[in-house]
Amino acid sequence: MFGFRRWCLLALSAASLLCVDAKSSTGDSVLVVVDPNNQDKYSLFFDGLKDSGYKLTFRSPKAEKPVVIADDVPNFDHVILLAPEARNLGKDITPQSIVQLLSLNTNVIVTLPTKQSPLHSLAAEFGLILPPPGSPLISYFPQRDTPSSLIPIPVEDHSSPALTKHIEPVWFSGIPQALSTNPLLIPILRAPAESFASETLVTSGSADALVESAEKGGEGLWAGSALNAVTGFQATNGARIAFVGGAEVFSDELAQKEVAPYVKSGNADFSREVAAWTFQENLVLRIDGVEHHLAHENSTVAKEQYTNNDNVVFSAYVSKWDAKQGKWEPYSGLKDLQLEFTMLDPFIRTALPPVRATPGKYSTTFRAPDRHGVFKFIVDYKRKGWTSLQSSTTVPVVPPRHDGYPRFLSAAWPYYAGAISTSVAFLLFSTAWLAGEARDRSSRKAKGSKAE
Repeated sequence: MFGFRRWCLLALSAASLLCVDAKSSTGDSVLVVVDPNNQDKYSLFFDGLKDSGYKLTFRSPKAEKPVVIADDVPNFDHVILLAPEARNLGKDITPQSIVQLLSLNTNVIVTLPTKQSPLHSLAAEFGLILPPPGSPLISYFPQRDTPSSLIPIPVEDHSSPALTKHIEPVWFSGIPQALSTNPLLIPILRAPAESFASETLVTSGSADALVESAEKGGEGLWAGSALNAVTGFQATNGARIAFVGGAEVFSDELAQKEVAPYVKSGNADFSREVAAWTFQENLVLRIDGVEHHLAHENSTVAKEQYTNNDNVVFSAYVSKWDAKQGKWEPYSGLKDLQLEFTMLDPFIRTALPPVRATPGKYSTTFRAPDRHGVFKFIVDYKRKGWTSLQSSTTVPVVPPRHDGYPRFLSAAWPYYAGAISTSVAFLLFSTAWLAGEARDRSSRKAKGSKAE
């Protein structure tokens, strides 16, 4: 057994030399809270992180140093809590401090224990609903020689945005989680449809135990694919946390265990995918900058204000983190990006398509509304598994200046015709009036001369 394990470690190390190191977009320092007696139990998982360029620091659950946060500054970029059965993880590792870590953009992997612990209350803070203590996930299908609490869970391609490649079935042993309506929750590994969680640990397949659990209602039986074995949560600032129902998922034993004859389990690949998503290697986006200008102007210099009905061009530049290269690359793969031009409520909502000639550039042209006020260009892109893109640019829209209006309006020709006809009629009337008065004077003069 030892020789086979050593051969696997050597093969993994040799394969890692042929791969490019994957790097996180937020840093490479990792604190692992694990019992020293169990550290060798997860050696394959730890070696995979080291080969990817992470610097691991191990700490016993009972130890007080190194501290996670000092003077409101995190000492590590990522934290892995791999001691689910420990009653105390230290004074600096509490549900409140873990929430603070997320607010400071530190990513966390949490393995949940079967028994009641402070980590259960932490999960509830993120909208996870856990079964009663001592209620592991159980399944009798497919028929196998392993305990009913050790389940092979098939992983369908594209079943979760956090999983980016094909993964063989994963051995799982632990507790499931039901999800609330929190939109920030991301299912990573769903429980099989035929599985259930029960207060009674059934290892013999007794139907009586299942019926007894079902009679207890919601507290006794949790069943179906609505349950999750592994769940992710992405905060609004981009920090990520993953809740794993059992630490055995990361163990060497399950990573080497076959799910079928000559078919190795997907635990090693799955563990690496969970860590890659949680540590912000995958699905990480950012907006590098935005531009806006008049459509008829070639200059990209932003105007201080726009006029009603101006044709405005808005552009946004998006990058995606490339973990293999360790740098940001322009990304044009978003097909559903939108722009809103708002003043309290959106006046204009339009698509923001990518520009073919320029990688990473998204641009659109629209006409400013016929209303003046203070408007905002807003880009708000939120998709499960991806970091959200948020940008807000304020710009005023003003009426035209006194010399900015057109001299003649085609719709006003009836008024123009009325004014011109009135003026012409007035001139003709005045001319006729004056001409008639001149005739009267000349006729009076003629009559006076004859009288003399």
